[in-house]
Amino acid sequence: MQWFGKGSGNVDDRRGMGGGAIGGGVGIVVVILGLLFGRDFTGMVSQLPIGNQAPVEGKRGVPTDAGGRFVSNVLESTDSVWVAQFAAMGKQYEPPTLTLFDNQVSSACGNASSSVGPFYCPADRHVYIDLTFYKELKDRFGAAGDFAQAYVIAHEVGHHIQNLLGISDKMERYRGQLSEVEYNKLSVKLELQADFFAGLWAHDAQNLQSFRLDNGDIEEALTAANAIGDDKLQQQAQGEVTPDSFTHGTSEQRMYWFKKGFDTGDVKQGDTFNAQLQ
Repeated sequence: MQWFGKGSGNVDDRRGMGGGAIGGGVGIVVVILGLLFGRDFTGMVSQLPIGNQAPVEGKRGVPTDAGGRFVSNVLESTDSVWVAQFAAMGKQYEPPTLTLFDNQVSSACGNASSSVGPFYCPADRHVYIDLTFYKELKDRFGAAGDFAQAYVIAHEVGHHIQNLLGISDKMERYRGQLSEVEYNKLSVKLELQADFFAGLWAHDAQNLQSFRLDNGDIEEALTAANAIGDDKLQQQAQGEVTPDSFTHGTSEQRMYWFKKGFDTGDVKQGDTFNAQLQ
């Protein structure tokens, strides 16, 4: 893919600064368990104390290295898409900040190490990523390519959209009201909607000429979505699949909803909560 923007300056680059208190290791363990075994432990992570250290802001602006510039380009294009989408809804879009870190980081949702992978914190409206995750995406999950990497950012921005629209708050209210199995079903729908929003971003950003897709780019994103389905991750981790514990959706579902967003470009088609999921 070829980028035409200058990159977003709304990047908080904390690489090389260290990440604050290490007490968030508990949070990392539970999130990894959630990814591998299909259980949603993110509520526990959101309650972790940051410790005595408040998050320290890093260097702001467009990074000068290739990896940093790439994610700032993706962020800029998501901003362009969602500014237009929110304007069409009669709303004003409030862009997230993208925080780059290495090894560990402190957020308003707690402390995290690189092992957790990219995540969105609704409390501070930051998307967090250690760029070494992209090597894991390629080597462990077989999802290489720049568009697969862009999909990861767009998916996390999708959670920001859900936060702005009040969807995330509704999910939190259900957390203590539903059984684990029923809540897991809602969690799947939340994640699939973020995949849909990522697909919608790809559709609109291309029309806005934020980038030009090359042959195989969409396949890269679909490969990434396929690689991180609950069924595939559970099979790899424990040798069996337990659908009642799914929290992110199957590989087929994740590919379907990304592709639906990309094909339709219609935000109204992304109501996963009222859709019959196969």
